[in-house]
Amino acid sequence: MSITIVAADAQKIKAAIGEISGSLTRIEAERDLIKEIIVNLSDEYQLDRKLLRKLAQVYHKNSFAQETSFGEDLEAVYTTVLEKAQ
Repeated sequence: MSITIVAADAQKIKAAIGEISGSLTRIEAERDLIKEIIVNLSDEYQLDRKLLRKLAQVYHKNSFAQETSFGEDLEAVYTTVLEKAQ
């Protein structure tokens, strides 16, 4: 692959890539913080880490009703289909 680009455009692209890199660094730091908070909560209150992560996601997305509805649908299909197939 060969491209032709002027120096000014190359500088703009390089600056944008630097900005993206900085953003990715912040994302990594936030993920590390989230992981640390979950580990601390799990250790202190003996709660499952997976449950805490899901709880935080549901809270963040304000999707409790949707998650509850999906869980009920999943339970209904599971019991209807898979338990009858035994």
